[in-house]
Amino acid sequence: MAEWIQQIITEKKRVAIPVMTHPGIEMIGKTVRDAVTDGQVHYQAIQALDDKYPAAASTVIMDLTVEAEAFGAAIVFPEHEVPTVEERLLSDEAAIEALQVPGIDQGRVPEYLKANRLTAANIQDKPILAGCIGPYSLAGRLYDMSEIMMLIYINPDAANTLLQKCTDFLISYAKALKETGVDGIVIAEPAAGLLSNEDCQHYSSLFVKQIVDAIQDDHFSVILHNCGNTGHCTPAMVYTGAVGYHFGNKIDMREAIREVPDGALAIGNLDPVGIFKMAGPEKMREETLALLEAMKEYPNFVLSSGCDTPPGSPFANIDAFYEALEEYNANF
Repeated sequence: MAEWIQQIITEKKRVAIPVMTHPGIEMIGKTVRDAVTDGQVHYQAIQALDDKYPAAASTVIMDLTVEAEAFGAAIVFPEHEVPTVEERLLSDEAAIEALQVPGIDQGRVPEYLKANRLTAANIQDKPILAGCIGPYSLAGRLYDMSEIMMLIYINPDAANTLLQKCTDFLISYAKALKETGVDGIVIAEPAAGLLSNEDCQHYSSLFVKQIVDAIQDDHFSVILHNCGNTGHCTPAMVYTGAVGYHFGNKIDMREAIREVPDGALAIGNLDPVGIFKMAGPEKMREETLALLEAMKEYPNFVLSSGCDTPPGSPFANIDAFYEALEEYNANF
């Protein structure tokens, strides 16, 4: 992976790694519920996308409920939308103290390990990027997002206890994902974007860094995704030491990449809803070319969506995205 990253930085032609699985689910005639509950279906969706599109790496579904479910949270499974946490699992500080860190055999974790294992075994010409939630975002799903933001000020010790329990589980899960044969992991920490840079570092990045330190090496890369960051907490993201940073569409990529180390990838950030799903192919082409042109002086830039492309994104738009990339690269 270290060599792959260096090759991307050295090569003049750009590569694309959109966070995209839902179109693959539609291609194989399955529902989102099928894919998030069955590792075989999940893999087949990734394989279908790989067969059709030239992404530089394959990514799994950005499902931010798997880990909360493992802790015991109740999950709602719409047929054609990503799952959601039904209600907070933890109601007070006493519940945090009593919370047990689950094993990786709980809930749908085994199905996600299965999806990653099958993908790693069958797609071997490019990196496979697994996914997991970040510790602060997980804590927010267990304790309620508004409540965790108050807790870090009212009772920071309790907040840190919860965050450490979340991190301990995520390290175990990340190690299990690494053992499936995948090449890296995208840690999705969008809720940390609601914090100031100082709080983001203290209540997210310090814990993310524990995960990075436990699993990242020359053969396995961590990419930190924070689509809640509007530019105010990029330094906290970089503190984690990940080798890639994935940004949402609310940030100016030119500003963000200036704070990313030259040897790390800065990935993003076309609007997954407003452009990938809602715009037409010509607008998709224009926006893609405009972003590529804006980032031309930064060799460590990787073209991507700003977050997971949603269900129902038109294939004509995805085609236009890759055609624009090919058009841009024809100059080199």
